Amino acid sequence: MSEARLFQPIKLGGLELSNRIVVAPMCQYSAIDGTMTDWHIHHLSSYAISGAGLFIVEATGVEAAGRISPQCTGLYSDENEEAMTRVLATARQFGPTAMGIQIAHAGRKASSIVPWKGTGALPEDDPEAWQTYGPSAVAHSEIWPTPIALDSAGLKRVKDGFVDATKRALRIGYELVEVHSAHGYLLHQFLSPVSNRRADEYGGSLENRMRFPLEVFDAMRAVWPEDKPLGVRVSATDWMEDAWDINSTVAYAQALKERGCDFMDISAGGMSPDHAILMDLGPGYQTEFAAQVKRETGLPTMAVGLITEPKQAEHILRSGQADMIALARQMMYDPRWAWHAAEELGALPAFPPQYGRAHRNFNRRPAP
Repeated sequence: MSEARLFQPIKLGGLELSNRIVVAPMCQYSAIDGTMTDWHIHHLSSYAISGAGLFIVEATGVEAAGRISPQCTGLYSDENEEAMTRVLATARQFGPTAMGIQIAHAGRKASSIVPWKGTGALPEDDPEAWQTYGPSAVAHSEIWPTPIALDSAGLKRVKDGFVDATKRALRIGYELVEVHSAHGYLLHQFLSPVSNRRADEYGGSLENRMRFPLEVFDAMRAVWPEDKPLGVRVSATDWMEDAWDINSTVAYAQALKERGCDFMDISAGGMSPDHAILMDLGPGYQTEFAAQVKRETGLPTMAVGLITEPKQAEHILRSGQADMIALARQMMYDPRWAWHAAEELGALPAFPPQYGRAHRNFNRRPAP
């Protein structure tokens, strides 16, 4: 076993990961009606041979109206499920990386423009646009449409959607599920007083604002096997005054732990375009939040955000700030990051034998 902490196994519930490198969820904006395409075969297969211990599939909508954009994946129809089953089965042929999925609802930030075509919401008269929903009729910003506040029937529909998507994920064969409760999407919208202005049992106090996200988690936990890890991604702070913050996050994580949560994926921001007023960007700028959640709840945590260098990742783990390192843009830029990290830290990652001669830690023979 490698002495590098990054390449030591970790157990989440009944799942043992071969190392602590996680490919974080990355929207690909390449689905059709929520259904994965050939691009996803390439995408998942590439990371199946990356040497990472875990790959988490992009934010996947629990209903059509819950997708971030018209091109985002969903898991609300038989067609979605059938295509995703084929994609996952293909990727699994190429490497041992464990496969998880992030299940999500975009809420008031749904119906958005694909990033390489612009920013913000689709124009309301765009044929691909749809009515959005949220905890309250409060828009993301003045240039975004106002969502419809979810009533009791809407809350039930959304919760049932999370449950149905979880059941589909189990049938597909995922080994792990992550609930998306971050980046200004629906469950985060319930948590934050910035977006949640309700006067019923789902708004007001911290306890009330956590109620619906916890109900969703409970419903998912009830249908997801106990030995399979179920975790949550959360924004630890809104980076705003009088908003969701790290202390609220710790309280939320503790409540989730009591309900059978297996890990916390700690990110930040996304609630408002104005959130940068308190943001101090720098290498590993969100790691302190993962450290506090880990320290105060005892839950395994993932650190994410401007973690780019192997020695930086190793330090985060060895200093006890987090248990896993989640990489997104860095892994997209360098899909062989785990191979390069292993070389730098003196470890040997899993990679296909077909590529063995390319790895410097192998004794290479001259080509015949």
